[in-house]
Parts: sequence; C-alpha cells; structure tokens
Amino acid sequence: MAQAGSLATNKLLALLTSSQGVPATISVIADLNRIQPPVFTAAQVTAENVTPEIVERSTAVRYPSLNIYCSSVNNLQREKFRTFSGEAKMTIESRVSQDRLDGLEQNSQLYVDAVTLVLDQNRGDWGNGVSYNGGYEVNYGAVKHGGRNFLQIAKIAFTVDISE
Repeated sequence: MAQAGSLATNKLLALLTSSQGVPATISVIADLNRIQPPVFTAAQVTAENVTPEIVERSTAVRYPSLNIYCSSVNNLQREKFRTFSGEAKMTIESRVSQDRLDGLEQNSQLYVDAVTLVLDQNRGDWGNGVSYNGGYEVNYGAVKHGGRNFLQIAKIAFTVDISE
C-alpha cells in the first residue's frame, strides 16, 4: 500500500514541475492579469508533509512554495486480482509568505489558481495505473505569523485512482 502513495506523489510531482506545470501556468496567469508575482521555479515544489515551522528551522525556505503529499491510501479492491485497486488522497499545500499583508491573499489565490488549472488540464490517465478524474477541494487557512512575517497556507485536496 505504501507503494501506491509514493507512486501517486511522484506522478503529481512530475506533473506540477513539467514544462506545462505550475511555473509556466503562473507566468501565463500573471501576464493575463498584468501582475508581477514573486519568481517561482520547479525547485520550489517539494514532495514532503512537514509543517512550515519545522522547515524554517531546518533549511533555507524559499517562498512561495508548494508541498505535495499523499494524506491517505484506501485499497478498495475494485479489481479483485490486483494487489492494489483503490484511491489515494493527495494534498498540495500552497505556502505564500511576505513581509506585508497587502496582496498576500491575492498572491495566495494566484498559486491556487495555477495548481487547479494544471489539474484541470491533466484529467485522465497519468500512467502506471494512476488516473485523475477531476474534482478538488480548496481550503484557505488564516494568515498567521511565519515565513517572512506573514504566512498563508491554502490546501488543495483531491483523489486519484490507482490500480497496480
């Protein structure tokens, strides 16, 4: 079952960091809205489930960032003779931090919009038995102290089907 979560996480990481992934999508959205977001590269997308406080104490953090992880795996045995035939619940945390409150919410929404647009454009088969049928839930957390002074975390949660 652990392999299913790793498989889904690796597929999602590859999708978000590809040439048509989040960095390219942010550029397109920013150009359309005539805004100048902070520089965002594929290196700012990481596959780890770790709190901002721990990351800030242990490494040099570059905001904004996307943290992706598999929050749960459910083997439903949809296909009787498969080792794993079920779903994985995936979470993408968009973390935006800046020294002023002005524009923080707008920047947070920009990164969520970019992620959801990439997901919308990649419905279907992701390869190796992983598929995404669409649908997600976005939860915006309250702004709190952290990062460069203020930090807002938005979580995008969705389910992928896996058949191994």
